[in-house]
Amino acid sequence: MSSRFVLLTGCSGGGKSTLLKALEDRGFPIVQEPGRRIVSEELARQGKALPWVDMNAFALRAVKMAESDLQSAQHIDGITFFDRGLIDAAVALAHSGGPTIEETLGETQAYWKRVFVVPPWRELFANDAERRHNFDAAVQEHIHIEKALDKLGYMRIELPKVSVQKRAEMVLKECGTL
Repeated sequence: MSSRFVLLTGCSGGGKSTLLKALEDRGFPIVQEPGRRIVSEELARQGKALPWVDMNAFALRAVKMAESDLQSAQHIDGITFFDRGLIDAAVALAHSGGPTIEETLGETQAYWKRVFVVPPWRELFANDAERRHNFDAAVQEHIHIEKALDKLGYMRIELPKVSVQKRAEMVLKECGTL
């Protein structure tokens, strides 16, 4: 486990990427969500590893990308914030009929014990070319992620539905950087 690797997770459309951008604007290194990067790449090349076409292929790619992200971040000094990550990918893989979350992750706790979770926030949720599922599906995904975090022994810190600046301050204070 690395206290330098801080995971932001939770409901799709809950403000994770906006929060990540605010943290980056404050000078912190960030790692973008694997799923969004994969969808963008697959759409550009008319690939099939898309959650609405082949969830298992998508989730396998997300696991590999998240593992690669963790490896690449090893050389970064200080805190690095991750938008989703290996846990989210393992949850998706398990729910697509792949191995269990524990089989995918093994004994590794890749992230800091405290994980920041954005709750479902209907007013923020919006579909786009890369997010085609509806709000109810996003809420179900959120529930699966929370259960996995609990089972894996992570401490969930739910971020309130407040401005992105207040969320960023809360995260940084919890991380001991404010």
